[in-house]
Amino acid sequence: MTIRNDIIVSGVCNFRITKESEQPVMSKSYTVAVAGATGAVGVEMIKTLEKRNFPVKELKLLASARSAGKTMEFRGEKLVIEEMTEKSFKGVDIALFSAGSDISRAYRQIVVDSGAVMIDNSSAFRMEDDVPLVVPEVNPEDIARHKGVIANPNCTTAIMLVAVAPLHRAKKLRRLVASTYQAASGAGAKGMQELIEQTRQILNGEAIDPKAFAHRIAFNLIPHIDSFCDNGYTKEELKMVNESRKMLHIPDLMVSCTSVRIPALRAHSESLNMEFEEEITPAEARAILEVASGVTVVDDPEAKRYPMPVDATEKYDVLAGRIRQDISRNDKRGLEMFVSGDQLLKGAALNAVQIAEHL
Repeated sequence: MTIRNDIIVSGVCNFRITKESEQPVMSKSYTVAVAGATGAVGVEMIKTLEKRNFPVKELKLLASARSAGKTMEFRGEKLVIEEMTEKSFKGVDIALFSAGSDISRAYRQIVVDSGAVMIDNSSAFRMEDDVPLVVPEVNPEDIARHKGVIANPNCTTAIMLVAVAPLHRAKKLRRLVASTYQAASGAGAKGMQELIEQTRQILNGEAIDPKAFAHRIAFNLIPHIDSFCDNGYTKEELKMVNESRKMLHIPDLMVSCTSVRIPALRAHSESLNMEFEEEITPAEARAILEVASGVTVVDDPEAKRYPMPVDATEKYDVLAGRIRQDISRNDKRGLEMFVSGDQLLKGAALNAVQIAEHL
């Protein structure tokens, strides 16, 4: 079976992106493979397929040889994990990949030649011209351009643009400065476990030995995610710059970012300073975001309500709040905003499944 592009006409999909409580309705069923099924994102992909009632005819769970033979549950049934090989994608319609860039590159042509569409969560293909980089709430029309591969953006980019894109469509974004506060889960299950272990070790007065991070993460902040580049930015920070330009179709968009790892288990947060071509007030921004897909406005400072990672955890929507005028300007073209989102969901697994729903 081949996934068709012609259900997308002039950028309008056969169902609309909905708020968290609503689900799209589909009539066909598909054979889906999850590559990297035992990883943190793979596990969330399986949960999301079930929670959103994706029309799965058959689910193939693929992983390395050491995980083959183990079982995972899907819709009340135990499925046996298979070792991923060149023959794994025969008869597969959609392949959700979260197995790392090297494996995605190695299997790209195999997946495409099998007739499946690869939805890849790694950074392997994001900046390739012929690979759509997609957040369905932001640029669903780009899905129609795919040639067998569709890329998920970096988790922080996805979370940010879900909240920024509706404002951009209304007032034309000109410049964006982001500071990110990224949870330990951004480094996978090993990052979360290291935070838990280090917290216990420090409270018990024991010595610690950082492995998942460059420094101790418990009771600390690390302004270093991914490797540093010659210009002083990290690759993580430059991903946000380049991916934002690609998805918003603004190649000269002014973007700058500082990425920081924080001792939270799950869900990333971001402080955003935005400059628009047109004036925009906080009230206008709230009104726009209140009806935006994938966003929940949490903005009542007097009641101590604002986005926090603990509230965004395991939620589909990105939380947006602390919306206020940028007082450093002498006009109303600048806004400040704070967002929180579950990077394992909207930043990865949920976004991939939403792309599959469009297909």
